[in-house]
Amino acid sequence: QVEVHSENRGYGANQKTCYRLALAAGADIVVMIHPDYQYTPMLLPAMASLVASGLYPCVLGSRILGGGALRGGMPVWKYIANRFLTFSENILLGAKLSEYHTGYRAFSRSLLESLPLEKNSDDFVFDNQVLAQVLWLGFPIGELTCPAKYMPEASSINLRRSIRYGWGCLATAVQFRLARWKLAPAPL
Repeated sequence: QVEVHSENRGYGANQKTCYRLALAAGADIVVMIHPDYQYTPMLLPAMASLVASGLYPCVLGSRILGGGALRGGMPVWKYIANRFLTFSENILLGAKLSEYHTGYRAFSRSLLESLPLEKNSDDFVFDNQVLAQVLWLGFPIGELTCPAKYMPEASSINLRRSIRYGWGCLATAVQFRLARWKLAPAPL
């Protein structure tokens, strides 16, 4: 099934549409994988199995676990930024994830239905907001090591958009921490 927006509404808006359509079609498990060939689809059964088992309503394919990011050609500046953001987010969000910035995620239907996806950004920070909401609601997140491949034809956001994304991730995490301290509204 193909859904076409009349104009580019953004990365987050695209995911909102895809999740809405998948749930409307009756999906019990929804897997999001970036179409840039960085992630192997061979992990789909394992990720879906972890969700179907009831162990984890959210599963991430991590390029960091197992050292796959740099071996697969991730640019060093992106690796350093990923590690810095993940370290900061783990402290602020009170979690211990290996990476928040993967383009490979699996969700249970019940989890997606409990998230206020439409309130999230239409831009790249959408993914980060979703994970903050999953953590806010107390759902566990599983991770699998995922080999990654970087090649010239793979899509990637530019440096300016990456910096904007990084600031958005930090703002999301700070809002989460302030909400935990009852100094800001909940990230829902």
